[in-house]
Amino acid sequence: MGAFPQLTREKFHTWSVKSIPLYTLGVTQFLLLALADTRQLQLLHFWLLLGIYLAALLGNGLISTAVACDHRLHTPMYFFLLNLALLDLGCISTTLPKAMANALWHTRHISYAGCAAQVFLFVFLLSAEYSILTIMSYDRYVAICKPLHYGTLLGSRACATMAAAAWSTGVLNALLHTANTFSLPLCQGNAVDHFFCEIPQILKLSCSKSYLREVGVIVISALVFFGCFAFILFSYVQIFRAVLRMPSEQGRHKAFSTCLPHLAVVSLFLSTVVFAYLKPFSISSPSLDLVVSFLYSVVPP
Repeated sequence: MGAFPQLTREKFHTWSVKSIPLYTLGVTQFLLLALADTRQLQLLHFWLLLGIYLAALLGNGLISTAVACDHRLHTPMYFFLLNLALLDLGCISTTLPKAMANALWHTRHISYAGCAAQVFLFVFLLSAEYSILTIMSYDRYVAICKPLHYGTLLGSRACATMAAAAWSTGVLNALLHTANTFSLPLCQGNAVDHFFCEIPQILKLSCSKSYLREVGVIVISALVFFGCFAFILFSYVQIFRAVLRMPSEQGRHKAFSTCLPHLAVVSLFLSTVVFAYLKPFSISSPSLDLVVSFLYSVVPP
């Protein structure tokens, strides 16, 4: 008996509390990162975020209205652009309104269910958005490299099927990550080091070693993301080869003007998402996480 340390009631209570998932302890809310310490700066952040949000609403709203109302824009490229605008509108509506409300009302709270809903919606919309960007690269590839088969390969039924697959993939990915993340035992309190609930920040609150399960799921998702990126890269290699063979300078300029912005958006989107989700915790900092997440969650594609 002397070889084993005595387990006191206090030690047993501490050990047992830390080994139980946080939601089973009656925790009903998380504390989000405050964007500023003083009231004046909080109000300044509120107006800044409100301006960004209204600009996103206006821009995506105009795109959606134009595509829906103008029959000349009822083409596959603009159909996928409409999907991208709706997804971006949903993505920014998932994060900014709560951040604005917290800045306005001088609070940091978000309910446990609200945090889980925010994670689910954010992962769903982000995954579907990336799938749409991948499909848009395929659209450009067919339009430039196989123009005679464009109507066959990208008919209305094929476009609807691909868009539905993109949205469905987002839902499944979000269900997997949300269920896995919020089933982890959390031992580091309830203060999220971010202005919205995000998986890497929730993992920081988890018990040691317990987060490895979700990290494994993230790595699998990252492999799928890299697979999509490889497909995009292959598509653009073929596109650039076809464009450079065009005899007309005006045709080359038109092709590049439709492809280069999409490629730039994909590169920025993928690099920031991968950095946010796969970087080691040792190089993480609130300011760095804030800038990176702002680039892929708030800045529209």
